[in-house]
Amino acid sequence: MKKQLLRRLAALCMAGLTLWAVTITVGSTSVPAAIDALKHSGGLSKRLLRWELGDFFGTDQLSAVTVLALQQSPLLLTQRSAVAALMASGEGNDDNVEEQPVVQPDPVPPNRPVSTDDLTFAPNGVPSQTVIPSSSGSYTVINGVYIKNASSRSLDGSVLGSGNFSAQLTGDGPQVLILHTHGSEAYSMPAGQEYTPSGTFRTTDANYNVVRVGDEIASVLSGYGISVLHDRTLHDHPSYNDGYSNSYASAVSYLEKYPTLTYILDIHRDAIQDADGNQYKLVSREDPNAAQCCIVMGTSYDAWQDNLTLAVSVQETIQAQSPTLMRPMTVRNYSYNQQLSTGYMLVEIGAAGNSLDEAILGARLFAKGFADTITQ
Repeated sequence: MKKQLLRRLAALCMAGLTLWAVTITVGSTSVPAAIDALKHSGGLSKRLLRWELGDFFGTDQLSAVTVLALQQSPLLLTQRSAVAALMASGEGNDDNVEEQPVVQPDPVPPNRPVSTDDLTFAPNGVPSQTVIPSSSGSYTVINGVYIKNASSRSLDGSVLGSGNFSAQLTGDGPQVLILHTHGSEAYSMPAGQEYTPSGTFRTTDANYNVVRVGDEIASVLSGYGISVLHDRTLHDHPSYNDGYSNSYASAVSYLEKYPTLTYILDIHRDAIQDADGNQYKLVSREDPNAAQCCIVMGTSYDAWQDNLTLAVSVQETIQAQSPTLMRPMTVRNYSYNQQLSTGYMLVEIGAAGNSLDEAILGARLFAKGFADTITQ
């Protein structure tokens, strides 16, 4: 009598579990769909299914109880090996599920150091100067940024100092173009590091001219995750006077090919000399090995205030990091091709009297401030 009662209870349990399995998988049209329905039917139902399938044994690791259950669902029974593989993998067991952490990109450190390990700063015999304005008498001062306004435009500090520049980093694709209107501009090298000149303080050797400085800026920006294109063309060779028309054509070509380009940096170097033609190097006060830099902006086009607002924001950021790295900004009645983009800036890195290493350090510091500005 007891055995008969136990058999009836077992049959009743099996019938209930079978009814549950059939109910869950009734809308499924394939074994994977049926398995997926079972997996998503709730934690209790998963545990019941595992209890129904019993302990694994035999050639396909399914117990007799499991086989009996499968026989009640023709759809599952046709793919007995697939069910065995599912149960052997442990899927459907809530206890084996590990929550995967959400991976967030590492933030860019706002005060990342600028390396000088690869620079020697050998003396080149050129006397140095640090250009620091002593008064605001001949300058327009916006948020602490000194501007030598040689244009016919009035500079409105409430606009130019707002930080609301229109150029913004875009999505996938190149974002910054670096080019050189006067790519052959070069520096004063220490003894033993001389280059073959192509003119006065000029060379077509890209290892020594401002193209090399552009490489450094590109490297720093890339370290921030910014996509950079560097046009290493010598737009001033063989004709120095054709530099701007040549760089204009290049910039237009890049903008047509890469619509994601927002910022264009035209990298130059300045030249400071006395009445006898003797050169001076320009260095920052806090780091005499870093060449001072200068932003030159034009105003003879409609969107000049957008570009100038960006330039003021960049110089403001850099001055907070390296107070005397930047010389006063210069604004003139020219375009400098800046009408092509509201993110177009002309930047002079050092002067002819600086060494290349000094220009490289100045370029790295400038690029850091520029990157911090456009990524915040």
